[in-house]
Amino acid sequence: MPEWGEAVRDEWDLDPAFLTVNHGSYGATPRVVLEAQREWQRRMEAQPVRFFGREAPAALRAAAVRLAAFVGARGDDLVFVENATAGCNAVLRSLDFAAGDEILVLSHGYGAVVKAARYVASRSGARVVEVPVPFPRPGDDALVAAVASAIAPRTKLAILDHITSGSALVLPMARLTETCHAAGVPVLVDGAHAPGNLDLDVPATGADWYVGNCHKWLCAPKGCAFLWAPPARQEGLHPLTISHGYGQGFLAEFDWIGTRDLSAWLAVTAALDFHERMGGATLRARNRALAAEAATRLAGRWGTETGLGNGAPQAMALVRLPLVGQLSASRALALRERLLDAGTDAQIPEVDGAIWLRISAQAYNTLTDYERLADLLSAELS
Repeated sequence: MPEWGEAVRDEWDLDPAFLTVNHGSYGATPRVVLEAQREWQRRMEAQPVRFFGREAPAALRAAAVRLAAFVGARGDDLVFVENATAGCNAVLRSLDFAAGDEILVLSHGYGAVVKAARYVASRSGARVVEVPVPFPRPGDDALVAAVASAIAPRTKLAILDHITSGSALVLPMARLTETCHAAGVPVLVDGAHAPGNLDLDVPATGADWYVGNCHKWLCAPKGCAFLWAPPARQEGLHPLTISHGYGQGFLAEFDWIGTRDLSAWLAVTAALDFHERMGGATLRARNRALAAEAATRLAGRWGTETGLGNGAPQAMALVRLPLVGQLSASRALALRERLLDAGTDAQIPEVDGAIWLRISAQAYNTLTDYERLADLLSAELS
């Protein structure tokens, strides 16, 4: 059984004086993965022409095959992108919409992706329809019913979050995609938080397109994410930057869009190795259990409630804060800034008129971290 908590904290360059309980926002890259990234950069700069012409293409495909196997997919169906938002943009910008068409998004959808959908809709006369998410304790049936009731004859696309960012809900993705497909609606899944957090089988979600970040729970370098599409959805799918590969197929277009640093993508294999060394599926289960236990304890301390949603576990969890008065996004932001000054990166989202604490659990965290967090928060709330 791998050791976690204090025993592995020095695997990261985390500031020991700072309380890190928000791995979910940007992740944290272990030293060994950063070393692998630097080695790829060294090889690139040792002879750039040789690297980009002879080494990089095969290395990039090998990394994609390795990552694809981790998420239950084929290497030929997966390409790298900088982040999940970039992947969602690539899909949205590759689709054709007409005046009156509708794009479904969730009321808890990730803000950047929702804005991308609004931008694309505005250019064609389409419109974005927001599906209200039952919260804080939605059942799977209620989530499916909410999406089903929003589908209309002009619905052309549904964008669904596998794990909602602010509210940390795990959606019943296979049921949701089945519901959308029954109405003839394709589905783009924003799986930003899923790789390395859930036991993920991307094709089993039923998605038409799936994007996921590797810099979060897989601890890859920043700028490492993927876009998956089955063969039937690859034609007409283009990267945001059109380059030499245009018209030569899915892999050719995405694998080369011009000169750039490929090291974050190539180092994903080191991140996968590290994830397995930390326990793999056992680590994922441990992180999910730790997040749930910490949330339950904090809610008990403050006499509030958790936002564990529909009961599907993952490595983030919400706790309602014991606040009264006007509860707004600006108040949540102000509290988050005060906590940052106090020495912790705790995430404080405003969700549906309430202010919550969102905690994350990674290998380096222990219950003591959340007890310390409770002390810091209580001092700020008093």
